[in-house]
Amino acid sequence: MTETSIPRAEQSLDEEETTTLAVDGDDTEADDTEADDDTDTAAGTRAKKAVGEGDLFRQSEIAADYVEGLLDILDYDGDIDELVAAGRPMVEVVGERLQNLVGQRGATLEALQELTRLAVFRQTGTPSRLLLDVGGYRANRRKELAAVAKNAVEKVKEYGEPVRLEAMSAFERKCVHDVVNAMSGVASESEGVEPNRRIVVRPAD
Repeated sequence: MTETSIPRAEQSLDEEETTTLAVDGDDTEADDTEADDDTDTAAGTRAKKAVGEGDLFRQSEIAADYVEGLLDILDYDGDIDELVAAGRPMVEVVGERLQNLVGQRGATLEALQELTRLAVFRQTGTPSRLLLDVGGYRANRRKELAAVAKNAVEKVKEYGEPVRLEAMSAFERKCVHDVVNAMSGVASESEGVEPNRRIVVRPAD
C-alpha cells in the first residue's frame, strides 16, 4: 500500500468523526460523504429548505456575535461575514495578522469552531454544523487537498493498489472524499480513530 503525505498548509495563508462535543454534527463517518436530506415532494423540499435556511442563517448570526466577542477579548481586528452556503451556516473572518487564530494545520481554528458551535447550541438547543473560516485558510486548504486527492487517484489508477493518505481532520477528509467521489474508477474510505484517522483511496469495486 502506498503512503502519501499531505503538504502542510502555511500558517500565513490568507483556510469532523469521534464526538468531542455534543454539538459536533460533522463527527461521523457519514459526514465525510454526507448526502442531502430528501422529502417526499418537491413542494415539501422547497418548504423544508426555506425554513431550514432561516434557521441556518440564525445560527450564523449567533456564531458571528460570539466570534466578534472573542476577537474583542483577544484584541484582534477582522471583518466578520455570516452566511449560509452548501446547506450549512458559515462565518468568515477576514483581516490581517490572524495567523494565530488558525494555528498549525488549522488546529486552533478547529478548536475555535467547536467553541462557536457550542455557543450556537447553548442558544438554540440544536446541534450546529457551522463552518468557521479565518483569513481564507479553509479555501486555500481545499485547493491543496484537491491536489493531494488527484495525485492519489492517479497512483491508484496507475498501480492498481490502494493509497493510504496522511492523518487529517474531518474537514480535510471531507474535502478529499468530495474530489475522489467525483472521479470514476476509484473510491475512498476513512480508517482509524482520531487524531490518526485517515483516508484510503482504492480501486472501485
